[in-house]
Amino acid sequence: MTAAATSRPRVPSADAAHAAAAVARLDEITHRLRRECPWDREQDERSIVPHTVEEAYELADAAHSGDDEKMLDELGDVLFQVYFLSLLMEERGAGDLAAVAEHCRTKLIRRHPHVFGDVQAADASEVRRNWDEIKRTEEGRGGELFAGVPETLPGLHYARKVLRRAGLDGPAGRLGAEAERVAALRSQEVDRDASFEAVGDLLLAAVALARELGVDPELAVRAAADRLRREVEAGR
Repeated sequence: MTAAATSRPRVPSADAAHAAAAVARLDEITHRLRRECPWDREQDERSIVPHTVEEAYELADAAHSGDDEKMLDELGDVLFQVYFLSLLMEERGAGDLAAVAEHCRTKLIRRHPHVFGDVQAADASEVRRNWDEIKRTEEGRGGELFAGVPETLPGLHYARKVLRRAGLDGPAGRLGAEAERVAALRSQEVDRDASFEAVGDLLLAAVALARELGVDPELAVRAAADRLRREVEAGR
């Protein structure tokens, strides 16, 4: 495919119409479940979000498994979560699915000035730097370095996001030293606070290394635990 072909505006097709009809049917069934299912009627954002998080992790697992059928199933579960949460917003007049989609569209345009504007980005790392800078200057963030970093994130993801916002890569270089520090504590009588801090610094250095290598630390440690589990089960 030529460069001219790839840059040509996308024209609505039969496939696009098919997709639009499919999501309209999903929207319809979401509204019906909200009206007629006792469980769905009782839900609000706080009660449904734990399921959203669970579905997101299941999707991540499917993406790493290489199982397309599982991926299709888990994408559907996450999509339903988006529809359901959008419906809850619609019910209280705070927005709806169309508003969610439009907000997402305009945000993507704003954060990709190298595609929709005059900004140049030579590689993916430069795109990431531009993205972070735009996020820092967006309305409502107040220019605060760690504004918008949810403290409810899983620990490894929280550490990765803090490192990224801080622009720190140094902790990865301390991984060996932190490991030695923790190992030395095993032969010493130290209080729990010292051990707690040392292990935390070791994990932070490991997350920094994962970030440097472009690896998701949460998924990596889960995969390692799964490998250990299979080895133990195979050895029984």
